[in-house]
Amino acid sequence: MNHAARALSGRQLAALLPDLTGARPAYRQLSEAISALILDGQVALHIRLPAERALATALNLSRPTVTASYDLLRAGGYAHSRQGSGTWTALPKEVLPHKVSRALPPSDTTIDLARAAPGLPSHVLADALGRVAPQLAVHTRAAGYHPYGLPELRAAVADRFTRRGLATVPEQILITSGAQHALTLVLGLLAAPGDRVMVENPSYPNALEAMRRARLRTVSVPVSDHGWDVEAIEATLRQTVPQLAFLMPDFHNPTGLLMPDEDRVRVLCAARPADSWLVIDETTADLALDLPAPRPFASHAAPGGPGRVITIGSMSKTHWGGLRIGWLRAPARLVTELAAQRIATDLGGSVLDQLLAHELLSGAEDLLPSHLARVREQRGALAGALTEHFPRWRWQLPPGGLSLWVDLGEPVATTLAERTLEHGVRIEGGACFTTDPGVFENRLRIPYTMPPDILREAVQRMAAAMGRGLRTPSADRRPHWVV
Repeated sequence: MNHAARALSGRQLAALLPDLTGARPAYRQLSEAISALILDGQVALHIRLPAERALATALNLSRPTVTASYDLLRAGGYAHSRQGSGTWTALPKEVLPHKVSRALPPSDTTIDLARAAPGLPSHVLADALGRVAPQLAVHTRAAGYHPYGLPELRAAVADRFTRRGLATVPEQILITSGAQHALTLVLGLLAAPGDRVMVENPSYPNALEAMRRARLRTVSVPVSDHGWDVEAIEATLRQTVPQLAFLMPDFHNPTGLLMPDEDRVRVLCAARPADSWLVIDETTADLALDLPAPRPFASHAAPGGPGRVITIGSMSKTHWGGLRIGWLRAPARLVTELAAQRIATDLGGSVLDQLLAHELLSGAEDLLPSHLARVREQRGALAGALTEHFPRWRWQLPPGGLSLWVDLGEPVATTLAERTLEHGVRIEGGACFTTDPGVFENRLRIPYTMPPDILREAVQRMAAAMGRGLRTPSADRRPHWVV
């Protein structure tokens, strides 16, 4: 993985560290705190740590203390030095994830927690199909090719943006076969192999895989339990000038965090001088469990206008993953170019699926409250079961989204995933959600998209899997695909 050269200042690192006042020995406590930040993705890999004098000043410690701490980091594999260019972050080989065996095929009793997507109640689907059937008969009189999307669905999606606070016309909407399809079209048109793309760390695995296949160079910015490091975003946009920046500010996957309005404005302002396209994935924006749903990212005012923003959405997280309907909102001219690119591989989506999506979107105000109530109940059941069986695990209850981002307290997530598969639970560790192998080995994403009794059963099986203890992983692996 190629990384642009970046440096962490003493002030920036000091702001991330816990209070070390009175810690003894101070150099060891400082080394452990920095290595924990690296493991949890709050300090990125392959960036330069502050000079020893600068960090000593920022922390009000002696320079020999910082020197001894850096020596410990290097000895432990969390840093290495380059002659004349400082000390750089790294990971020791023993925390790199190993390959999970898939020798045991999933059975009818396997609980799949690798995919954070809800099901659609059968009666809702049946009712919608009944209303759609007469409309489909009318559409069969024409050829049925709609590379821009069904006109009525484009209008409905545009109206949805307008009602949420971002004036939009149908010409700014392209209907796609899911949000992943929309992202792939954008990457294919706006980025070339070798271009830099700024991504969050952690981020959505399938988006990262699309970038890898497009041979793009990702530059990561941290998202911690406290939110986005906006200073790091601003610095990355300024220093690396990425072609694109892919962000999930609305109940971020996997953390469930919501980016504050003031941070959105800062990101918009920082992207304008870099002339970078902001690709905003808001597939989970409607999943507001504890507060009002956010306004669209592009609706936030910034000096000189909103800049270059593409907004991606879909119905997979709010309705059903099997309904392969997504969309993007972009300038009308760009929509035309994307539609032209799409024709080379896809003449248009299924008319039936688009009619069904239009019907479901039209009734979203009636369906969404009950859906959110189910999700809240499921979130509570999962949190309660984890508290009972794993009292040492830590997480923040997210204000929205579909999963918990759980801190296990030690880098055993990949081994735990292997063990739980043997006990009938498929789950993926945090290493799936990063471009840096080994980071987030102390994390699990656990979705709450299943009924409460199934979630409680899954946690019980996980507890049984933990009964024999776990070892730290030691070899490379490629994760099972997740959503």
